[in-house]
Amino acid sequence: MLGLNRSKRPIELGPYPAERLKRDASAITGEAEIPPISPPLTTAGADFPLVRAANAHLAAYEELREPEPFAKLAPVPEDLKLRTRDIKGAGYFFNASQMAVCQIPDNAWLDAALPHTYAVMVVVAYSDPIDADNAAAGWVTGNEHLLASLRAAEIAVNISGQISSMGFKSCAHWTGATDIGLDKMAVLSGLALRDGGRVVNPYMDDQFALAAVTTDYALASDLPLHATAKNGRDLGYFLGLAGGVSGFERRRRKKRPSHLGPYPVETLKRIDRPTTHIFEDEVPRVPSRANMYVRTALGDLSEKASREAGRWSQKHPVAQGIVRPMWALKPMQDGQTAPKAAQPSDNAEANTKALKALGHYLGAAITGICEIPDHCWYSHDKRGQPITPYHKYALVVLIDQGLETFMGASGNDWISGSQSMRAYLRGAEIAGVMAAHIREMGIGARAHTSLDSDVLHVPLVLHSGLGEQSRIGEAALNPFLGMRFKTAVLTTDMPLVADKPIDFGLQKFCTKCFKCARECPSQAIPYGGKVIFNGYETWKPDSERCTLYRATNTKGSACGRCIKVCPLSKDTTWDGPILDRIGSWLGINAMWLKPILAPLAIWLDDALGNGNPVDAKKWWLDLEVIGERSFKYDPKNHVERAKGANRPMIDPKKKVNKAENIAYFPASTLPPPDLMAPFPTDRKLGLKLAREAETVAEALARRARNKKKPRA
Repeated sequence: MLGLNRSKRPIELGPYPAERLKRDASAITGEAEIPPISPPLTTAGADFPLVRAANAHLAAYEELREPEPFAKLAPVPEDLKLRTRDIKGAGYFFNASQMAVCQIPDNAWLDAALPHTYAVMVVVAYSDPIDADNAAAGWVTGNEHLLASLRAAEIAVNISGQISSMGFKSCAHWTGATDIGLDKMAVLSGLALRDGGRVVNPYMDDQFALAAVTTDYALASDLPLHATAKNGRDLGYFLGLAGGVSGFERRRRKKRPSHLGPYPVETLKRIDRPTTHIFEDEVPRVPSRANMYVRTALGDLSEKASREAGRWSQKHPVAQGIVRPMWALKPMQDGQTAPKAAQPSDNAEANTKALKALGHYLGAAITGICEIPDHCWYSHDKRGQPITPYHKYALVVLIDQGLETFMGASGNDWISGSQSMRAYLRGAEIAGVMAAHIREMGIGARAHTSLDSDVLHVPLVLHSGLGEQSRIGEAALNPFLGMRFKTAVLTTDMPLVADKPIDFGLQKFCTKCFKCARECPSQAIPYGGKVIFNGYETWKPDSERCTLYRATNTKGSACGRCIKVCPLSKDTTWDGPILDRIGSWLGINAMWLKPILAPLAIWLDDALGNGNPVDAKKWWLDLEVIGERSFKYDPKNHVERAKGANRPMIDPKKKVNKAENIAYFPASTLPPPDLMAPFPTDRKLGLKLAREAETVAEALARRARNKKKPRA
């Protein structure tokens, strides 16, 4: 049965059932006679726009290969298996196809040996081929190894930073930037077998890229494969009996049209406008200074929150590995546009299919396109400079935050901040490469990420048909991923075809479901009905209360508890639980049943314990980064054992006070766009404005009378 043992499978085993393959320690002796080699990074040619874009990002990663370790060793376990679970778990969290560990023999170094004794090996499989009639096939063909190496390099840099933040030496290696024979280490670690002049993997043949992290951090070693293990794709693999991703699910994804991606987005009901009202003539353009995270950092919420603002999502070793490449990619979000187009680009439909296919190839879960309304642009950037809208279209990519880690997490524990950051980094890489590729073709494009965005992402998710507004309020929900995603945006003037908004009945579902509000640790999510806030129909959360909790969480890093407990944040692939798959299908294809099925689904979600952390999926060590500069990777910081960790279970019988004490801070209460000094929130005023907020019915009636919106 597909996905039968998935919930019980430890994440450090990975998505392939490699633990079932026969091993042979004697292969180590044979490898001693074979010298290491450093094959070149193959591409279709240096003049290809996509090659230049990918190489520029690889060059940014190359600057980060060998981080300076923190001066103090972290209190890691003596048990090497626990250490290895932490490191392999991180690799699979970053979407490595396979991971392995082995000791480094003297003859594995290409030149001078580093003072490292262990190698963490990373395999990244090539993405599924793009349809031959899609223009993106011409961009990708011949560059498969380059693009897989880009992902492998990112993973290696992340893990290297994680290990070094714990006080150990480390260095990242990949094809084109390595001090070690990657093929040799793949054989020694049990990831590949020699087949003539090449190395092959039992599941990927030779369609993969390699990376390594060499280190003095002692780990549990794997054994080489036995010669008979060349093909691991047996019946158990196809059925997913070990709990890995089944061969049938992989085949399903491979057969999907490239531009549609892995999920059946073509089955969604499309409508002309989002399912929640947006009074565009009443939506104010707000400055980036209004972002509650920016307000926290600048001292608007509290002095304590301001001190924690830079570290709340980065106070864990895994996050310390992510933060370096995130900042390295930030300068690459924009750049010069090539003076001459590399190829025709006036066919909007062909462009749309090509960009979507490329986004999926690079790792996006779902993509959507819309024309950008003016109100979706910030009025001013983070430096207070005015923003004049400069591109017509937005391509929005959704990055899955990772199902396996999502299952093991509680939502507000020590891995929570890294879940967001990992998705933000992947989104920055995808949008950054695509934007650079478009600019190399002679067309303007810019990537917008968590670190620097000129656009508001949530309304673009609504307009591009990727989600509906949810009870969580300042977040949209996708029918296939639920809330388990983060976004990146690419804006451009390349002619594209916009998607229409979607309707999968979420407004009816969220009206009846209060699980996120019930389980929210800061009680920031409303139980009541929707209101009109800054021209949007929404369930308005208390952004101040939510942000304060995330910034000052003492038993975890940030918070995504609402994401964890949402009944729609499920696995809807062929490997997912049968009830989840049936529920997802009915929710999309039989919306007329929602009044009957929604209450049943909500009750059943609680009855099954959905939203509880799965212990078998917890792979990370509960550690905390301490130091005056723990908001960034700094060797002056150190790592300590965490003083407790949030591990809450859902509480269907929880007694809650539905008399809400939620505050609103509309546009009229925001600080000046160029003010870099504190501008404290006025909670008393915010509570008053919440009590006086227009209901949707009141706003519709007012607009029918042609009356202006009331002043907040």
